[in-house]
Amino acid sequence: MKVFVYFNLHKHMFSVKALEGENKGKVVAHRLFVVLQDATFKVSEAGRQRVLREQRKNVHAGVVGIWHDDNLTPRACELASTLYPRVSYNPYKGDGFVVCGTGAAMKESPFVFLRADNAEGRGYIFAVTP
Repeated sequence: MKVFVYFNLHKHMFSVKALEGENKGKVVAHRLFVVLQDATFKVSEAGRQRVLREQRKNVHAGVVGIWHDDNLTPRACELASTLYPRVSYNPYKGDGFVVCGTGAAMKESPFVFLRADNAEGRGYIFAVTP
């Protein structure tokens, strides 16, 4: 299923919103771990400008891809965090997702692994670089 995934600041986990099917447009799950295939990193420029103007966070950025929800997901995400570069987004520093350390723009990836850290209240994204 094609989904849009973003970090939920209230639940400290990722929200998974369906982009197709009977639940299109609805959040269908909250997960600590998410694996997406054929992923595209999305940022709404209007939403980003609202953040800059109001100095308040809102949902305007995330990752779109084919959701793989299975028992191997947590293990795959933990392994990915040691193998692949971390990707981040900061609306105050730029208009898109970048590879941490290099600052290279990240637009798409064959596989993206998302891992939430409940203790820190943060989400981490690791991507296979094309």
